[in-house]
Amino acid sequence: MAKLEQIWIKRFKRGPMDPVFSADLVENTGIKNNADQNGKRLVTIIELEKWESMQKQLKCDLDPSARRANLLISGISLTNSRGKILNIGNCSIKVYGETRPCERMDEAFTGLKKVMQANWNGGVYGIIIKGGTLFVGDTINFI
Repeated sequence: MAKLEQIWIKRFKRGPMDPVFSADLVENTGIKNNADQNGKRLVTIIELEKWESMQKQLKCDLDPSARRANLLISGISLTNSRGKILNIGNCSIKVYGETRPCERMDEAFTGLKKVMQANWNGGVYGIIIKGGTLFVGDTINFI
């Protein structure tokens, strides 16, 4: 079963990623109290399985929050999901594209940026088309 493993909120640009148990998603606006509001990159999502694979490849043990995404999911692939709608709990997110890694990834661990450039390893970004409250452990599916 696909599920939401972790949630992080970024209080300000380049700020720390604060882990939370739940988050309020506001349609067409963003995650409440998150720095990224408005636009097409309201929420960013990564896959646990890809994160673990990259860690093995790099022989490191970074916390997934180093990716600086908002949501960590498991049990479902985000590869080639552009244009699809992802339901998480009672919320819906339209995937707009692949999240490309930035220089901050190499600040976290040398070589991480390069490894993330392949096969949608950096995750996805999208907009909230149905708001609500997410909780760690919520189920996930594409519609």
